[in-house]
Amino acid sequence: MYFDVVIKGGLCYLGDGGDPVRSDVGIVGSRIEAIGDLNDAQTGLSVDAAGKVVCPGFVDTHSHSDLVVLKEPAVENKVMQGVTTELIGQDGMSLAPIIPEYREPWKKTMGSLEGHYDVPWDWQTAEEYFERIDSQDLGPNIAYLVPHGNMRLCVMGLDDREATDDEMAKMSRLLAKILEAGAYGMSTGMIYPPCCYAPTQEFVELCKVLKDADGLFVTHQRNESDYILEAMDEIFEIGAKSGCRVHFSHFKVGGKRNWDKLDTVLAKLDEANLSGIPLSFDQYPYIAGSTMLGVILPPWVHNGGTEKALERLADKNKREQMKTDIAKGIPGWDNFVSANGVENIYVTFVKTDKNSKYVGKTLLEIGKMANKDPLDATFDLLYEEEMTAGLVHFYGKEEHISKIMQREEQNFCTDGILGAHPHPRVYGTYPRVLGKYVRENKDLTMSQAIHKMTGKPASVLRLEKRGLLKEGYYADVVVFDPETVIDKATYDNPKQYPEGIEHVFVNGVQVVEKGVCKPAKAGRLLRK
Repeated sequence: MYFDVVIKGGLCYLGDGGDPVRSDVGIVGSRIEAIGDLNDAQTGLSVDAAGKVVCPGFVDTHSHSDLVVLKEPAVENKVMQGVTTELIGQDGMSLAPIIPEYREPWKKTMGSLEGHYDVPWDWQTAEEYFERIDSQDLGPNIAYLVPHGNMRLCVMGLDDREATDDEMAKMSRLLAKILEAGAYGMSTGMIYPPCCYAPTQEFVELCKVLKDADGLFVTHQRNESDYILEAMDEIFEIGAKSGCRVHFSHFKVGGKRNWDKLDTVLAKLDEANLSGIPLSFDQYPYIAGSTMLGVILPPWVHNGGTEKALERLADKNKREQMKTDIAKGIPGWDNFVSANGVENIYVTFVKTDKNSKYVGKTLLEIGKMANKDPLDATFDLLYEEEMTAGLVHFYGKEEHISKIMQREEQNFCTDGILGAHPHPRVYGTYPRVLGKYVRENKDLTMSQAIHKMTGKPASVLRLEKRGLLKEGYYADVVVFDPETVIDKATYDNPKQYPEGIEHVFVNGVQVVEKGVCKPAKAGRLLRK
């Protein structure tokens, strides 16, 4: 028999958590045609995998490539670490649906999350955005979550208020329509406007729509630090009342003063499992996180959108109130400055050249450079950049990373946000797991880790014929060297590709060859 590709003699981990088998993998077109002894087969491309691991492509369940795929569709930073499928539309914020009235302010919001990309927004519906994505020469596959924030702004704007019954019905219909078009679930970022303005019952009603469509509720909960226990209770209430499947984004316990809560947090997961709530979560293997710099501001500052926030930043009296709220806290608010400290929050990107000198600096250092209070200097930066700036914040410890990744509910993700000085997870997440946590620390076996990167997330998302090395499945395949695979990206020098990822195939198309990226039209927009 003739194969387009034969990957020969590798140690094949099927992605199901079981023991590996030494075998050949034959690919015809976009599918795995055969797994076995293919020594006598004819082939167009033969890949020598002797001494290497062959496994399914990695599934990134928390990605921020929403803008990147329209500008740099090869998404080299992902395929070079073995990612073959990305789930975008995260944290309740993405590019669609959108209405003309809010297009410009929402561009600034998305810029503050994902960086500034000069991309024409010539769509309104999610379906139109899907078509734009699918027309690109994609490296990885792309799957989509319906962003709660986009639905809310399309129906009721950016104001801090509850939805009327009519608005609630409109959001439910819009959600059902986008799910029918192929979205895999709904995301929300409960610390980000306008998602943070929604009461619990709004999520319950929307999650009933998810339940009917077997969609996944993916949530950045309201708090991951001081009020994490209360935030988890809310998510479990939503899951119990709606019956939908619940997936926590980037699960963690933030801030040194909250580290002693981890055992209680894990006990809450056990209780939820016993109650019958379908539960999963993802995690990136680092003690620091990354998001928009504007998250340091109290929630009321964002009421009405970016333009209103800029007006408040220009008001000296309101600035003093912001500083007071940061110092004293607001019940339920995830207060990044208080939990982490100005010395542990770094700026990752800005929009203008004028302030590029602050990229890679802490808020404390920025204050010294500007000869101002660190918060005043940061407020100035946010105002001048029109909120388009990102951060990295150090919140955790290694023991927690190891303990959380061993949970059965866990799978890995990058939460990769690009920028001038991004978080190293953008380039190194999956090789870091394989090198540091499997080979060096032995926190997981190779089989466990690969399952948590492939079969497990594919099952959580309900991806069709992906996530396993199996005949008839799509040929999303990674070949890596288990002795050398490791991340090279650091906080000081994050834009470094990993070592040891030798070959990557997406739908049977080779996008990494001998550790070198080969941009090609390989990925596609996946529809549930």
